Amino acid sequence: MRAVLTADPVASCMVASRVESVGLDPWRLGGEVWGCDPRGLRGGGRLDALCFAGPNLIPLRGKRSALRAFADRAVRRRRMCSSMVGPAEQVLGLWAELENDWGPAREVRADQPLMAISEPPRVAPDPLVRPVRPEELERYLPAAIAMFIEEVGIDPRVGDGGAGYRARVAELIAAGRAFARFDGRDVVFKAEIGALSGAVGQIQGVWVHPDRRGEGLAGGGTAAVVNRLVTTMGRTASLYVNAYNTPARAVYDRVGFTQVGQYATVLF
Repeated sequence: MRAVLTADPVASCMVASRVESVGLDPWRLGGEVWGCDPRGLRGGGRLDALCFAGPNLIPLRGKRSALRAFADRAVRRRRMCSSMVGPAEQVLGLWAELENDWGPAREVRADQPLMAISEPPRVAPDPLVRPVRPEELERYLPAAIAMFIEEVGIDPRVGDGGAGYRARVAELIAAGRAFARFDGRDVVFKAEIGALSGAVGQIQGVWVHPDRRGEGLAGGGTAAVVNRLVTTMGRTASLYVNAYNTPARAVYDRVGFTQVGQYATVLF
């Protein structure tokens, strides 16, 4: 399993961050890691395919026969994930196996460039972007909710009144992985380090207040988070973006990101 995760640390960051933190115990992991070897797991054998099944279904590696095996296992239990995400070839291949049982999807985002940078950003970091403090949760949360609705298309407060999402945001803040630029009481830029492995940090939730777009806040703000990951924490910074989001891709290009892979997401 470690060999699969380390072979492509950027693509594997979301799974590696969980496994490195808590191991493979399903209760602590919040899901299961499935492996597949068409020859059978004999002594000294290797995993040819790997998939994480938890809040998200993340197939990291696997040819058609392995994806079919993962699909068979998935349909034996009710769908518990809110999305499928990961390398495009595996996600779209697994979705082809699952669509008849789990479909239709709310949305399929088939073209999401996976980008990374392991050097200091080319854009000067915004000095006003800083980690959010725990006592600033109430000021930060409206921006996080607005970003989620804009990006995912649903309100994270639906169902439980937002308790689960609030807890997740509070957890990121407590870990020093939520960043913002404040203007008075308002957040005008925000971003988070969602997954953090020993080698890679994945940036998520990049957002600029609608009234402040076009001022260059996204470039400097993203550069500040990249600088924290690369210079301070010694990680590669990564993110993935919808191919049709031309403004965001232009920002990431200016910061110095390069495409290193292709992701896809299936939203339920």
